Amino acid sequence: MTDQRVTPANGRVAHTSLQGVVQADRFVEGRWMMVQQPMANITDEPRGKRLSQLLFGERFLVLESIDGFAFGQAERDGHVGYIISGALTGAEDATHWVIAPATHLYPKPELKAPPEVALFFGSHIKVLRERDDYFRIHTGHFIPKQHVMPLRARFSDPVGVADLMLGTPYLWGGVSRWGIDCSGLVQSALIACGIDCPRDSDQQVFVGEEVPENAPLQRNDVIFWKGHVGLMSNATTLLHANATHMAVAYEPLDEVVARMEAAGDGPITHRRRVTL
Repeated sequence: MTDQRVTPANGRVAHTSLQGVVQADRFVEGRWMMVQQPMANITDEPRGKRLSQLLFGERFLVLESIDGFAFGQAERDGHVGYIISGALTGAEDATHWVIAPATHLYPKPELKAPPEVALFFGSHIKVLRERDDYFRIHTGHFIPKQHVMPLRARFSDPVGVADLMLGTPYLWGGVSRWGIDCSGLVQSALIACGIDCPRDSDQQVFVGEEVPENAPLQRNDVIFWKGHVGLMSNATTLLHANATHMAVAYEPLDEVVARMEAAGDGPITHRRRVTL
């Protein structure tokens, strides 16, 4: 049985790779577009529930445009859904990505120039040239060089990445400093370290290798409950986006375990270790 979250089909249209697998009125190759605003919601239907988000410069394979929305699939993790068509533009080949929790795009390469828009960690940009301490990007704006690095460059410590989001408000389906959820935090941290990671916590339980119950936990182990996930910062402390703090926060693991069990959410279901 196919997982509808990552199956690019909606009955009316499907990707050509699914011919003979799903039923659809037509099969298409699609067209790559990219997000042209700080972030864009992926929803389950036009004007529907937020499933996830894409960030500035991230690519989305559009299979169908309907009622002001584009239906398709995110390049980052294969997530399928709808994005407002106006949030998308023709795809550019990115050269760099944003590594600061947030940054600004300036109309000119000057510290005191009024910024025109903010971008968030993980956004993709195409650098055209360098000028002083700034890069000029494909939109014509300037971005501080300190806030980006080449697209293929990666970090080596997921917890260190997730710590950049400390205090970020909890937001169901969120993936940025503006708002983030538990699986979005883990996904952002792992991808930033070169580890492929799907969007939702029940999909993420297959990342890495299971840690035996009698083995001590260590930094960057990924801990799962039914419907929740976080990263161990050390053997006893969890870093996670959670609805108790309504923010990204550090918390003793035993306190999280007790609270989850008291709320009826059950015990830890998986303890996974990623290879860095």
